[in-house]
Amino acid sequence: MKELMSSWQLWAGLAACFAALTAIFAKIGVANINSDFATLIRTVIILIMVWIIVLAKGAWETPSAIPAKTWTFLILSGLATGASWLCYFRALQIGEVAKVAPIDKLSVVLVAIFGAIFLGEQLTMASWLGVAMIGSGAALIAWKG
Repeated sequence: MKELMSSWQLWAGLAACFAALTAIFAKIGVANINSDFATLIRTVIILIMVWIIVLAKGAWETPSAIPAKTWTFLILSGLATGASWLCYFRALQIGEVAKVAPIDKLSVVLVAIFGAIFLGEQLTMASWLGVAMIGSGAALIAWKG
């Protein structure tokens, strides 16, 4: 069981399941509310949930002990997340969830490209083929579905 709980594949799979539920719940949730305000509500809920988890696990760290580079990139990540969520909720409000979500998942393609360019990560030919298939599949669903 301990080996399973330390498996990145398990956690990635759970992330995908929760992301799918997020899309469905969000589509219903933004039906009668401003999408930006809906994003605020979602963010507050996430903040409370994560705060409880950090406290329960004893994972609190002294903010002043965190290196400046770490702060910089976590701030940039937070800003990118916020922008992504605002755009995602707006897209869900005006589009079909079955078309919006696949385009959002093009982030998988962009992560592979950005990881190779900026982080020097190397994917195999089979991995690049998979990335291309994800991109093609998202395009087919969103534009031909």
